[in-house]
Order: sequence, then C-alpha cells, then structure tokens
Amino acid sequence: MVFPFKKRAKSSWLDVPAAKAYDPTADAARKFAAEKAATAAAPVEPKLDLEVKAVTPVAEGVIAITFVDPHGEELPEWAPGAHLEIHTPAGLIRQYSLCGDPANRMEYRVSVLREEAGRGGSKELHDDARLVGKLITATQPRNHFELHPSAKYLFIAGGIGVTPIRAMVAGVPEGAEWTLLYGGRTRASMAFVDELVEIGGDRIKIAPQDTDGLLDLRTALEAIDADTAVYCCGPSPLIAAVEQCVEKYAPDSKLYFERFTASEENAAARAEAAKGDQPFELELRRTGVTMTVGADERTLDAVIKHVPGFDYSCEEGHCGSCWTKVLAGEVDHRDDGLLTEAERATNTEMYVCVSRAKSDKLVLDV
Repeated sequence: MVFPFKKRAKSSWLDVPAAKAYDPTADAARKFAAEKAATAAAPVEPKLDLEVKAVTPVAEGVIAITFVDPHGEELPEWAPGAHLEIHTPAGLIRQYSLCGDPANRMEYRVSVLREEAGRGGSKELHDDARLVGKLITATQPRNHFELHPSAKYLFIAGGIGVTPIRAMVAGVPEGAEWTLLYGGRTRASMAFVDELVEIGGDRIKIAPQDTDGLLDLRTALEAIDADTAVYCCGPSPLIAAVEQCVEKYAPDSKLYFERFTASEENAAARAEAAKGDQPFELELRRTGVTMTVGADERTLDAVIKHVPGFDYSCEEGHCGSCWTKVLAGEVDHRDDGLLTEAERATNTEMYVCVSRAKSDKLVLDV
C-alpha cells in the first residue's frame, strides 16, 4: 500500500514514548470472556499449530524464535513482509514479522524485542525458560507490507523494525539495485547485522546512534530517483521523519512503511473523535445478527461477542489484522494510515478495532 504524506512535528525517532500501564492477564481474560460469550459463529481462518524449535539471542534484548510443524510437515508459503499472529501460552495475541528464508518451508523464524513497558507478550516469551518444545497457535502468514517489484530500492530500518527488512533484502528481485540504512541505539542492540552484511556487503549502512548519531535520511533520499521504492519499518518518529524527507527530497518516489505502534498524532485524533461517539446499528451479514453498538463500545467489541476467533491484535489501528469488508453504510475511519483517502471514500473496507459508523447503520461481511 502506498501511503500519503502527512505533516508532522519534528522529533527524534529514537524518542519513543512509554506505554501506558497495562495488565496482560486482564487483557487475556477479557478476550477469552468475549469469545466464551459468543452466541453465533461465522467461518474463521484456519489456525496453525507450531512447535518452538529454538530460541536464540540475536542482540541485546532481542531473541529469534524458530517454529516448525509438530509433525515434520512443510509450512504454508510466505513472502517478505509477512507476519505471524501468535497466541502466546498465556493467551495473549501478538504479531511478529517473519525474518527467515521464504524458500525454507520447514521453518518459520520471528524476532522479539523485550519491551519492559509493553503489553506483556514479549516479556512472556523472553522469560519462559521452557518455551522450546511448546506448541503455539498462530494464524497462517499474512502480508500487509508486500515487497512490490521495482528497479531500485532504499530500505530504512530502525531498531526491531529490521525484522521484515531482513527478509526483504534477501528477497530483492534479481537485477534490482538496493541499499539499506539501519539505525539503532547501540551496535549491540541491533539484530541481524552480521547476516545483513553477509547478504549485502557494502550496500548495508549500519549507524548505531551512540557512535554515528541518527540516520542521515536527507543524504540518502536526495540521492534516489523516481524509480526507487522506499521501504521503512521502525518506531513512529522514524517513520514520520522519513515521510517528511521523502516529501521534501524525493517526492516522486513511492514510500511503503509498517508501524509497530500507533503514531502520537493518530492516538490523539482518536481520543478527540471518541468524545463525539454515538450509538449505531451493526449488522454482521454472514453471521446473521444485528445489534446496537453503544457510544462507549468499540465496533470490535461488538463483533467478537458474536464471532469467536475474529482476528485482531494491536487494537490501535496500525497492524491490519481486523480488516473487514463493508457491505453498506458510511464509515468513520480512524486507522493509522492503513487506508488511503481514496480507499476510505469508497466505504467498502474498514479496521474495526478503531473505526466505527458515521451513518446510522453499518453492514459488515462477517
């Protein structure tokens, strides 16, 4: 998906705000209770049972987890940019980008940054000394960050955002030119550096902030032309800085990015919009139920009361898991740049974790 540019306030992309207080046990209990309360079910996507084969430290605070099929079978295909939605042993649902070799159908690999101020999923996976050998439920690989064909690529990664980029640089189409800018707080905190250098040699620019400062985005973007696709993954401040620099120094290039957290601007806008929320009627066409969504209730909460197993993860409108087809009605879109203005105007799709109805009624293909 190509993203429109938005003016944002300047900030250091390493200054990521601390997450608000979060109770992972209560989160898991709430989701479980919602599914238990379901009164009807629609067809849901088949899940995968995966066995944890290995847990390997790959940087300070970062582990790589390798999964295999418990019966030794091949795993479903995936392409660079894809992710798994994993159900942790404690019942939390988290998304992690695949960073292995798509040609190796016998294994999946993801990397997990330990986030002390996060929502609990990463700490659970890091702290589980008996994780190897456990069975984990996951969705089949999904891809909202597809590597599109291009003659040239500029990849920009910040911190754990290198995970999908690691698979992309290994999967660049034959004959395409590419370079990678990779920044992090320290060299020791940056995962997969040796693997990346082995793949790309001098096409890889490693820039630890403690020795090199922030990534020189201006120089990199001034040097590209309109045939260069720009792919960025990392903290929201980095993405905002890249948006601004692309708009200023490379306006003819296409920019693709993936967020791990909602932007500050989007979170503030959603909070302000929520002050005017009104009840609306919601029909789940395939499930055969119609209900009222209260002013203080999310569309997602209403859906999962009736559809156990409905897929969602971030609950902030940036991951794409809860994408839903809209059959009728006008949508109040509040996702974090997942849909373009043109896509929003069609009122044919929405992300139900944050968006709701602008009309009196919405009909969803659920």
